[in-house]
Order: sequence, then C-alpha cells, then structure tokens
Amino acid sequence: MSAFSEAALEKKLSELSNSQQSVQTLSLWLIHHRKHSRPIVTVWERELRKAKPNRKLTFLYLANDVIQNSKRKGPEFTKDFAPVIVEAFKHVSSETDESCKKHLGRVLSIWEERSVYENDVLEQLKQALYGDKKPRKRTYEQIKVDENENCSSLGSPSEPPQTLDLVRALQDLENAASGDAAVHQRIASLPVEVQEVSLLDKITDKESGERLSKMVEDACMLLADYNGRLAAEIDDRKQLTRMLADFLRCQKEALAEKEHKLELLLQVLDMGVSSNGVVIISIFFLLKINIKLQSLYCLMFLKFEDCNFVILFYTAFSLVTKIEFMFEM
Repeated sequence: MSAFSEAALEKKLSELSNSQQSVQTLSLWLIHHRKHSRPIVTVWERELRKAKPNRKLTFLYLANDVIQNSKRKGPEFTKDFAPVIVEAFKHVSSETDESCKKHLGRVLSIWEERSVYENDVLEQLKQALYGDKKPRKRTYEQIKVDENENCSSLGSPSEPPQTLDLVRALQDLENAASGDAAVHQRIASLPVEVQEVSLLDKITDKESGERLSKMVEDACMLLADYNGRLAAEIDDRKQLTRMLADFLRCQKEALAEKEHKLELLLQVLDMGVSSNGVVIISIFFLLKINIKLQSLYCLMFLKFEDCNFVILFYTAFSLVTKIEFMFEM
C-alpha cells in the first residue's frame, strides 16, 4: 500500500468516482493511514469545496464510509471530521439539487440511528440540511431499504430490458471478480508472515520489521482492491436479478395476451363451423360494408325467423370487434 502524502491523497480524490468499489477502496486506504487523520480531513474538506457539484455527494459518501468503518480501530476520524462535517453538509446542500439532499438525509438518519455523533452535532447537521423544517421520522421499512440500497434505486424499471442487454450483462459477469483465478492464486500465495500474528516475535531488527511492514501493506492493498471488486460484482448481480425478473414478467404477460387472442379466434371458428358458414359470411359482410346493425338484425330475423340465429350473429359480431381492437393495438 502506497505511503501517505497530501499530494497522493489529492490525486486519489481527483480519481474518486461514485461507484461503491471506488469509495470503499479509498476508504480502506485512508483508514490504513489513520495516524494522518488530521491532514486527511483537511485535504478532504479543501478538495470537497473545489469539486464540481455532481461530485460533492461522493465526498460525503467517502466520509461516511471512513467514519463508520474506522470506529473499530480508533476514534480519530470521528473526532477529526466533527469540526468540519456540519459546514460540509451545509456546503453540499447549498450546491446541489433536491435529489442530492435526500441522499444526505439518508446519511444523516443512519448516523442518528447508529449514534455516530453526539446529539448536539446531529442537531447542527439537521439544521444545516433542513433549516427550520423538521424531517419526518423514518419507518422501520424505510430504514431496511436504505441499508440495502446504494445510490441506485431498487425499483423495477418501467420498461422491460432488451434481450441484448441481458446477454451483455451475463457476458460481463463471465469476467467477474469471483472467477478471477489469478487473484485467488495471489491471495493464496501471500506469505505466512502477513497472516500469523505470532510471527511478530521473530522480528529482531529494524530491517526485518520494515520488510514485514511492506509485505503487510501490499497484502492490504491487494485485499482492499479485491474486496471492492467483489462488492461491485454483488451490485451487478443484484441488478441482473432485477432485469431477469422484469424480463420474465413481461414475457408471461405477452404470453397470456397471445393465449387470450388465440382463444377468441378459436371461438369464432367454432361458431362458424356450427352454423354452416353463415356466421362467417355475415361477419365478412359486416367488416366490408357499413350498415346499421339494428337494420341488419331485422333483416336476419325476417329472413330466417329465428331469434337464436340473431343472438348467435350478435355474439359473433362482438367477438370480431374485440379481435379487431386487439390487432389494432
């Protein structure tokens, strides 16, 4: 893992993207260098204010990841972010749109639920984000949804995915992180010194200590990168699952519609055969010539003196009208 410097951090922040992999990878690097937490927060705040509006929310996602995941190792980041986080919220809120404010509200709600900061800091964050408006208390279901979703929505798309999109998504997963045999081999081949804490007792001089430190840093970077790739793969697989569910639903709906049309056609054919073709000829007549239906009823009744035939004729006409309507859609 590369050594810390402000220039290195500035470069990494300039390359930061909104993907979960990018945020998590940089977060792990920052947590590894937590002894530099103060200059890290200073550079983070400076680069946040210089960033374009569409990138500012990502900086707060990074801060959220660092603050929550560094608590197990120490309070440095939680403490050092506290003096600047309120102004950061206020700055991002004023520079972005309402959609971005909703994401900020989710982060704030999670911090409140997990007691990341004291009540006075949380109240200042609420004031910075909402002003005098009080946010509504979230339900348990909303909390569970927020914990499971990323920046993207979990709802099904309004339009079904195309077959080509599904094929491409499946092809992309052929090269997914979980199937990367080369990385698996590299992880399996990590020296035992980076895995066994008991071997630290064998360090006898500064040179061997520095050599072990370099090995541990390289191993951490490899695992951090692979962990980020696996997280991205999980997101891709969830998205593919939603696409397949939508595709299957639409195919079932289309099949049901076709089966309904076929059933109507078979009913018309059965009626045509049972009446010796008279109904089919009458239907053809109706479709080709514009004539008043009630006059035709009278004509058919006088000609055949059979009410049952008129009822049959009307039923056939109704079926054909439905079929014409379906095929015009």
